[in-house]
Amino acid sequence: MDVHRLRLLREFADRGSVGAVADAMRLTPSAVSQQLKVLAREAGIDLLEQQGRGLRLTDAGRALVLRADEVIAAVDRAAEEMAARSRTTVGTVRLAMFPSAAALLLPGLLSATRSSGIDLVAADVDVPYGSAPDALADHDLVLTHRDERAPSITSPRVRSAVVMREPVDLVVPPDHRLSEQESVSLDDLDDEDWISVRGGFPVDDVLLSLATVTGVAPRVVHRINDFAVIEAMVAAGHGIALMPRHAVRHPQVHRLVLSGVRAARVYEILHRPTALERRVNAAVAEDIRGLCASIE
Repeated sequence: MDVHRLRLLREFADRGSVGAVADAMRLTPSAVSQQLKVLAREAGIDLLEQQGRGLRLTDAGRALVLRADEVIAAVDRAAEEMAARSRTTVGTVRLAMFPSAAALLLPGLLSATRSSGIDLVAADVDVPYGSAPDALADHDLVLTHRDERAPSITSPRVRSAVVMREPVDLVVPPDHRLSEQESVSLDDLDDEDWISVRGGFPVDDVLLSLATVTGVAPRVVHRINDFAVIEAMVAAGHGIALMPRHAVRHPQVHRLVLSGVRAARVYEILHRPTALERRVNAAVAEDIRGLCASIE
């Protein structure tokens, strides 16, 4: 079976449609369809079947995608070794990170990878945890986050590893009734205006978890996904908020530890099962672990 066609099949598994594969691979949809039909003839079995107006993988197609991951990983490792012998750069790693992790880790990570000769190409991807594996279509590693109470993603084509736990604290305005305290219990927060992130993101998941504990639904008046904006709104007296500890930077907000509960988000690296067999991917993952350990 042709490796290029196996790549197209994997792209279809990642992206879900012939049109999306064509866009990603800079081909026409008809060319993609033709190549996938040839691959099916090479495999001797149908790999795709009709689903409504589109296509989906058959059981055989899904099984072949897992083997395609292994074959492509082996080819990529060979290319990486040859590149290391001919160039000063030992390889390229495509990394997706959620924005607050990028602010915290990316400067140090770029310094570490540069000294190792790794070409790190980073991008910020701000999506709910459940959608984070989709970014593996375009990236080798995805650094994502979830509420520590939420289960980790399980999939035959996705592996995950927790690299850091970051407590979630309460931030209040400087003149707030609780601003002289260092910690606060949930019982003191039953009549507040809250500023939160959009639903499905870890900090909002933590807020909902705390609401389950207290039995009181929070009165969320604003939803903003930029922590710098949230801090500015809190500082101006427009509400209180939960924020990850290392994201709190505004000099005019007061941070309180939540007492009596565990509230945190965890950082996870997602990757394909064979991704860490590439030395450069493994090196970047290890650099991320080291940076997270130095912060914790």
